[in-house]
Amino acid sequence: MSKINVEEAKAFRVDEHFQIADVDPSATPGLDGEDDIDEAFGHHDDDLENLQEMLYANSRADNAEAGSVLLVLQGMDTSGKGGIVRHVIGATMDLQGVKVRAFGAPTEEERAHDFLWRFEPHVPEPGMISVFDRSHYEDVLVQRVKQMAPPEEIERRYGAIVEWENKLVERGVKIIKIMPHISREFQAENLKERILREDKHWKYNPGDIDDRRLWSQYMAAYQVAMTRTSTDAAPWYCIPSDNKDYCRTVVKTLMYDALKSLNLSWPDADFDPEVELERLANS
Repeated sequence: MSKINVEEAKAFRVDEHFQIADVDPSATPGLDGEDDIDEAFGHHDDDLENLQEMLYANSRADNAEAGSVLLVLQGMDTSGKGGIVRHVIGATMDLQGVKVRAFGAPTEEERAHDFLWRFEPHVPEPGMISVFDRSHYEDVLVQRVKQMAPPEEIERRYGAIVEWENKLVERGVKIIKIMPHISREFQAENLKERILREDKHWKYNPGDIDDRRLWSQYMAAYQVAMTRTSTDAAPWYCIPSDNKDYCRTVVKTLMYDALKSLNLSWPDADFDPEVELERLANS
């Protein structure tokens, strides 16, 4: 059976030697063609459904030791972040146990605090999964490229992010950070589709083209942000995403590995099954 195993998925991890220019956005390593990708895409579905249900069951049982998962999705416009939410999270998991948050520009109140303040309330509680569709990394990507904060403040934020994420991990949060990496040419195709198709107009923002003109600056900002903040506790994965189903397959595998690593079991019943069976028989 065609599949992406955990070791292959983890090969996309960012380390100190990482160069974003070395990642081919159109590549599909480990899988050969659409038939292989289609087959591999569903490989972990049953496991994901079971593991996430077990995680959520522990949240319902108020198990403070259950652990949780934070999935961070950060990429260029049209890179497939929303598709990951729909086709990886929404298609395999009980959404009662998942919270998805997309972060836009900070409010006036949020700007009055340190940049990480507004993200803390959305960290997953034990037994839950949180997805950040755009995240705290906006503050070292967009703000760096558009010079919205002084260079020394951007520099401070890299260390602040690492410190904050380390504290989350100490609290039992598994962190997976994904950059779905698309080519500039593929983005142009996606933007053209959004401009031409009526059913895609709602996704289009004229500002996407303004950001596109800063492509090289964004790639440089991602290079710095990922290499500075990819740690053993909270690794980054830069995944080729011109083939979006390939990227989603890799993300599924990483989610499967994260959930499995929590070593969960079903919570104990808070009732006596034999007594309840007798009551049922006599009802």
